[in-house]
Amino acid sequence: MNIAILGATGKFGRPFTAKMLAKPDYHLTLLSKSAGNSYEDGYRITARNIDATNIKDLKKALEDQDVVFCAVSGTDQPVIARNLVEINPKRVIYMTVVGIYNELSEDNGAEYNVANEPEQIPNRNAVALIENSDLDYTILRCGYLIFGKEDDYVITRKGETPKGYVSTSKSVEKIAFEIIENPELYSRESISITRDMS
Repeated sequence: MNIAILGATGKFGRPFTAKMLAKPDYHLTLLSKSAGNSYEDGYRITARNIDATNIKDLKKALEDQDVVFCAVSGTDQPVIARNLVEINPKRVIYMTVVGIYNELSEDNGAEYNVANEPEQIPNRNAVALIENSDLDYTILRCGYLIFGKEDDYVITRKGETPKGYVSTSKSVEKIAFEIIENPELYSRESISITRDMS
């Protein structure tokens, strides 16, 4: 299976890449502005320095990919999301954060809702582009990433109130891996993966 990881050198991208490399039947295309400096090409790795806002370069890098996992952050997210919509990969898993729908409750993380946190605006706008497209996507809404157990999480769907605003990296990795293994899982859904802090 061919899997592209956008943001492969980021806080989440590095450990997720390591987890994916433990699966011998995956070929990884690792993409970021510095991926080619951090990883060496091999029989299971293709590493490229690319700017994902450049649709020509991104389209070339995503050729023949079965799954695209996007773990990028920052103000360029809407541009990257628009590029993904235009390229239309087979399957997209888009990692973002809780609060983009103002779904966090007043007593459990409301300060991170987009209405209260302007830095959430690019996250919200990027997700809106993906949700309004024909992409076969899953939106993974995570909280602040911490070390912890992979089973320390609760999943909620769009329209439901997340149980918290903190997530263990291993729990997000686990759910992402399950989706990669079973592409129909959470297809065209937005789910939150957080610790139960209620």
